[in-house]
Amino acid sequence: MIIDVHTHIFPAEIRRNRGKFFPSESAFQLLYQSPKARLIGGRELISVMDANGVDRAVVFGFPWTDIELAKTHNDYILNMAQAYADRFIGLGCFDPASAGAAAEAERCLAGGLAGIGELAFYKSGIDDVALAQLVPVMGMCAERNRPVLIHTNEPVGHDYHGKTPITLSQIYGLIRRFADNKIVLAHWGGGLFFYALMKKEVKQILQNVYFDTAASPYLYDPEVYQMAINLVGIDKILFGSDYPLLAPEKYFSEMQQAGLSRKQISQICGLNAQRLFNL
Repeated sequence: MIIDVHTHIFPAEIRRNRGKFFPSESAFQLLYQSPKARLIGGRELISVMDANGVDRAVVFGFPWTDIELAKTHNDYILNMAQAYADRFIGLGCFDPASAGAAAEAERCLAGGLAGIGELAFYKSGIDDVALAQLVPVMGMCAERNRPVLIHTNEPVGHDYHGKTPITLSQIYGLIRRFADNKIVLAHWGGGLFFYALMKKEVKQILQNVYFDTAASPYLYDPEVYQMAINLVGIDKILFGSDYPLLAPEKYFSEMQQAGLSRKQISQICGLNAQRLFNL
């Protein structure tokens, strides 16, 4: 079974008129003002999954600051996850700084969503204020043994839309603060996996942490797969495409270029996610 743990789908009203939401949602405008930045719905995603041999996908929306807009989007995710229960695994998404974020997390989890994410801090990074805002959400997920997917990025290199002012220290502070949570760090965790080489503390702190491959072909050479396997273990790596940013086939090609065995690819592309989401 192939499971893509990182995809975005949007309801029709947002797909039809994205510009309507730009004035009040600056992060959404930053990421999606270009017509080249595609917005897709659930049925379109299934077509792409079928074409690429993907059996199931973890789907989520956008971390809207307007909690009512987040609710509307999460309702769409709930509906899609119910209508296509054999294909979609839904996560609840919102801005943790929004009033009502904790109540929305509770609603999403009670409604049957498998976890929370992709949570992002596009303007602040993950500072002390952000960590405090995460406390109730992380508490709910820890109690229910549900994963939380966090947007991270490398703090060096070229700039691009969606690259946050985050530091490795902030990412580490998050997983240390919430060590009991199952956390998926998107985009290879900004490279945090390298520090698993350290002799003290880090290996233990990373015990419940997973790293997804979202946007990897844009960010890293294919060798990143083997390096991450060597450093954190193959059981901590999850295939995520960030579709519609990139098609799954691009990742499969790079895994082969990296010299991964069929068994290793099967584990990254499905078995690890099956265990994480208790499928």
